[in-house]
Amino acid sequence: MSPEQARATLRDADCLFSRDAVETAIDRLAERTASTLKDRNPLVMGVMNGGVVLMGGLLTRWSFPMQVDYLHATRYRGGTRGGEQLHWLARPQASLKDRTVVIVDDILDGGITLEGIKTFCEEQGAAQVISIVLVDKHNPERDPAITVDYAALEAPNRYLFGYGMDYQDYLRNAPGIFAVADH
Repeated sequence: MSPEQARATLRDADCLFSRDAVETAIDRLAERTASTLKDRNPLVMGVMNGGVVLMGGLLTRWSFPMQVDYLHATRYRGGTRGGEQLHWLARPQASLKDRTVVIVDDILDGGITLEGIKTFCEEQGAAQVISIVLVDKHNPERDPAITVDYAALEAPNRYLFGYGMDYQDYLRNAPGIFAVADH
């Protein structure tokens, strides 16, 4: 995809959530999660690259002690369809043993990435793993047993981008959450 194609994709896309709507949803999410996390000395881990926007938003809204780390695990590798295998590009540096680990990501779609990360955290001895995403996408192909603990928004089963979510490695910075136009 070229920058010109990215501009055209954004121009033709359907805006599902404006910037204001997303920010309001993140405000509510921060409030809902703060009471659960404030006394647990959590290790908050952003999933690169998509989770960076939500993580930044949550960190600046939470006012309790925490440690922060990141990880980079993906199935997509720049494409629009994920494979079955999780590729680890960066593992967390902090010890997860006996910690409340908070995984922050952009979207729950098929759930394979999130489940792989949760399993990794449990294998590393995390006492509790809490998952937080910006969007819970209504994907009918997702195993119903795969869930997220907290989601700011719910969206239909369309290809989404913006606020951390990309379309062919572009448009993570789109000012809202958009769905690629159906052609």
